[in-house]
Amino acid sequence: MTRPAPVAAWHAIAASRDPSGLAELLADDVVFRSPAVHTPQVGKALTTAYLSAAVVVLGPTLGYVREWYAEDSAVLEFTAELDGLTVHGVDMMTWDADGRLTDFTVMVRPFKGLQKLVELMAAELTR
Repeated sequence: MTRPAPVAAWHAIAASRDPSGLAELLADDVVFRSPAVHTPQVGKALTTAYLSAAVVVLGPTLGYVREWYAEDSAVLEFTAELDGLTVHGVDMMTWDADGRLTDFTVMVRPFKGLQKLVELMAAELTR
């Protein structure tokens, strides 16, 4: 299966570290699930804030190593380096018939890496 358009769009945003493409990629009622926040974050504005911060925090060393696709969803495995800690995780995304993301879930390990990610994301989100 070739890379689905929403996945290609996400890769372009991540590679350029320019979140402006999120306006077109995200559905208005998209749900973002963070490994650090218990409740789902609902809506384009909140999801844009989280993903924009992630592009800044993870972007310089973010690398996708494997991907799995279905008709309306994908799982992207990634690694990144945060202050000397290697973070390993997955982005799970689902999209609608228009190719807009309706769900974006992030899972990260190890715990020490997640703690560092939370610290750096909090600093970026409060900027």
